[in-house]
Amino acid sequence: MQERVFLTVVRHGETVGESSIRYHGITDVVLSHLGRGQAHEARCVLADQEFDCVIASPLARAWQTATILTPGEAIDLEEDFREVDFGVWEGLTREEIAERDPDLYAEWQRNPQAFSYPGGEARADFRSRIERGLERLLSRQASSILLVAHKGVIRVLVAALTRRDLPAGEPELGEVLRLARMSGGEWRLLAD
Repeated sequence: MQERVFLTVVRHGETVGESSIRYHGITDVVLSHLGRGQAHEARCVLADQEFDCVIASPLARAWQTATILTPGEAIDLEEDFREVDFGVWEGLTREEIAERDPDLYAEWQRNPQAFSYPGGEARADFRSRIERGLERLLSRQASSILLVAHKGVIRVLVAALTRRDLPAGEPELGEVLRLARMSGGEWRLLAD
């Protein structure tokens, strides 16, 4: 029988580069004033929780959010939890991608899980990277873990653990998700 593990996952806040509408991926943009506010709101949601460890993507928007969530706590940076590399699409909006590269955009919409971003990362490689990071994360001797990461990372992570996809558009900037590994080993997304 496996020990119960609680994993709290938070998406970073809005950035100066408008992460709400732009695909920044590996581009290292910092939190905006709004993003810092979103992180403070998430901190209120987590106020009564204690964590054995805090882990964040090494990209500034994630570790800055983690610093706001857990001031004074050590934060371990996990390279494998960087966002996907969008290649030549870095920094563009969905509309700009569709206009500049209509054929590839259509292919991406038809089969997103098998897509390779032009000049960037293949989705299969991205999933493998996240699963590698997840394996290291779960090998820690911790029963309560906080992870601050990116939308794509969180979506892959939740699907890998629960075998279910999050609804389209989730998680939102600054959103808190809670997962638990039950005593039988299965993972569940907990409702607030």
